[in-house]
Amino acid sequence: MATTDHTAARRITARFRPLTLAIFLSGIAPWVPVEKVFMTQLGFTPSLVATMAAAYAAVVPLLEIPSGILADRWSRRGVLMLAGGAGLLSVVVGAVSTGVLTYIASAMVLGVYFALQSGTVDAIVYDSLLEEVGHADDYEKYFGRIQMWNSAALTGSAVVGGIVAGLASPRLTYVLTVPFAVAGLVVLLRFREPKLHRRAGRTGTRAQLAATWRAVAGQPRVAAVVVASVLAAATLQMMFEFGPLWLVAAGVATAVFGPYTAGMTATLGVGGLLAGRLDLDRPATAATATLALAGCGLSLALASAGGLLIAAQIVLAALLATIGIYLSRLLHDATPSELRTGVASGVSTLSWLTFLPTSLLFGALSRSGSVAGAGWIVVVLAAGVGATLIALARRPAGAATGPCAEPLAVAGPA
Repeated sequence: MATTDHTAARRITARFRPLTLAIFLSGIAPWVPVEKVFMTQLGFTPSLVATMAAAYAAVVPLLEIPSGILADRWSRRGVLMLAGGAGLLSVVVGAVSTGVLTYIASAMVLGVYFALQSGTVDAIVYDSLLEEVGHADDYEKYFGRIQMWNSAALTGSAVVGGIVAGLASPRLTYVLTVPFAVAGLVVLLRFREPKLHRRAGRTGTRAQLAATWRAVAGQPRVAAVVVASVLAAATLQMMFEFGPLWLVAAGVATAVFGPYTAGMTATLGVGGLLAGRLDLDRPATAATATLALAGCGLSLALASAGGLLIAAQIVLAALLATIGIYLSRLLHDATPSELRTGVASGVSTLSWLTFLPTSLLFGALSRSGSVAGAGWIVVVLAAGVGATLIALARRPAGAATGPCAEPLAVAGPA
């Protein structure tokens, strides 16, 4: 495995500094922990909350692949700035909302932000490493570091948001988010984006879409990485969306929910920290991670003690975040630069499309039985992630796919 010397490491760190700071600033969102309180003040009922969630969840998969193709054909930093602009607009619309319809509109704009950002940062990190040192062996380290800073911003601002909302009003938390979002956009202008994706000859959009599909479905190993990525992302989304329901069912005190939310948000940073340290290419490490995933899933399906349920969710979320970064590296290893963001966005689209019916099944099972019974869905998904992880780790030595830095011919009609 190639190594990065100290001089190169300093150069890489300096190059990523504006990107890291921009992601950190965009993660300062004190409105997030008090959103549901604010929505209640605007007149939302539980059914209207579900309507809002469906509205913004429908926007993301519709835009992800087109935005990924745009990033590959135009500018990844440009698409990331468009994402930041959509996030800023969403917060502004939310801040001035006085009713349900306006706030639903802000949520749909937030869906645009998620779609534009999906797959863009990790493609930027991977290609920047290829440009600087000719390999991406330290991808987990540097991408994980960016995710750690983003997690720190989310966690810290969540604590501040709760205090501000208690002392003043939830609406003020939206207003306070705006200057940080603007600062993130300004700082991002200083980042020098990689140019590898522009080396390939310009082709038609239909041809690029076809090549993106072939990159995902045309190679069995890549297909396995995609399956594991989709299952891991859908499971992690379930934890963030439905995790509090286990605590409610267990009768956990309301005061615990604040620290619990901060702990769950911090798992994204923990995943970033662990991603550069756990060698999931080793079968033994992959098997250990699989056992841990299974144990956490079974705890959610069988346990009733609040402390155990919280611990299981936090460990599970941290493991899934770690595995997600590892799998994104495998995906980028097998994908040429000019298709990298489009492929990553396609995987994210599949994750959302998997999460939607899974969440409906979760709701049906929890209504007819209990949240613990619905926890068996988590067991099945986590087992699928672990089984695929072990299969990838046990691949023959010759089957490993190295970094795909050379352009892939994308021929075909426009």
